Amino acid sequence: MLNVFTLVNGRLFQEEIASADTLAHVTPVWVDLEAPTPEEKSWIAEHFGVTIPEDVVDDDLEESARFYEEDNGELHIRSDFLIDDDQTPRNVRVAFILHNKVLFSIHGEDLPVFRLLRLRARRIPALIEDAKDVLLKLYDADAEYSADALEGIYDSLEAVGARVLKKEITDSDAALVLAAIAREEDLNGRIRRNVMDTRRAVSFMMRSRMLNAEQFEESRQILRDIDSLDSHTAFLFDKINFLMDATVGFININQNKIIKLFSVASVALLPPTLIASIYGMNFKAMPELDWSLGYPYALVLMVLSVIAPFWYFRRKGWL
Repeated sequence: MLNVFTLVNGRLFQEEIASADTLAHVTPVWVDLEAPTPEEKSWIAEHFGVTIPEDVVDDDLEESARFYEEDNGELHIRSDFLIDDDQTPRNVRVAFILHNKVLFSIHGEDLPVFRLLRLRARRIPALIEDAKDVLLKLYDADAEYSADALEGIYDSLEAVGARVLKKEITDSDAALVLAAIAREEDLNGRIRRNVMDTRRAVSFMMRSRMLNAEQFEESRQILRDIDSLDSHTAFLFDKINFLMDATVGFININQNKIIKLFSVASVALLPPTLIASIYGMNFKAMPELDWSLGYPYALVLMVLSVIAPFWYFRRKGWL
C-alpha cells in the first residue's frame, strides 16, 4: 500500500495515488509504504530515485546497518515500533530513508503510531514543517504510545495483584494468573526494547547534525521522556517478579496441604496397622478364639488408635 502525504497549510494531506503518473504531480514530504508491491517500489525508484531493497525490513541486520548515511546524502534508519495487541504484542521493524527532503518509511503492517501521527497532523496546524519533523514526531508518538502501554500493564497487574493477595487462590486460578503475568512481562520487555531502540535512533539523528535548533531541542525532550519510562519498566519488572513469586508460593502451599494430609493419614494409620499385625500373629492362645469379645475389642482398639492421633494433631494445630 502506497500512502503519499503533502503539506497543505501546515497540515498533512494524503494524496490519492492510483498510478505511476500521479506521482509526477505531487510534491510529498512523506511517502509511507506498507507491505509495498514490486510495482510500487518501481514507481518510487522511477520518480524519486530511491531503490528499496528486498531485505530492507529484515530482523537479522547487523548493528552497523541500522543507522548510516550514503555517499549521496541518503540517511538510513531502522527502528522497531510497538504494537500492543491483545493477542500477540510485538515489535515491527520499520525502515526510514531520508532522501531529497522526503521521508520514505517501509514496514510490513499498519502501525498505531503512524495512524496517531496522521490523525494529529491533519488536525493540528504547523505541527510538521518538513520530513525531519515527520520522523521526530513519529518517535515522539512512539514514546507516548509506549507510556500508554505501560499504564495498561499497571492496570493489569493491579487486577492480578487483587486476585492473588486478597483471597485464597486455587491451582486453576494460579494457572490463569501465571498466564496473565507472563503476558505482561513479555509486553514490558518489548516496551523496554522499543524505547531503547527509539533512544538510539534519536541520538543518531542528533549526532548526525541534520537537525536545526528547534528540532534538536525537541529531540532532547524525547530522550527525557524515554528516560522517564526506564524507571517505570524497572519497577514493573520488580512487581511482576513479586507477583510471580507470590503465585508460585500459593501453589506450593496448596501442594503442601495435600502432602500434609497424606502424611497425617499415614501416621494416624500406623497404630491400627500395628494392632492388626499383632492380632494376626499365630499365637498358641489366640484372643479371638479364647475370648468371645476378642474381635470387637480389637476393632474398638483400632478405631481409638486412629482417633487419638487426629485429636492430638488438631490440638497442636497441625490440621
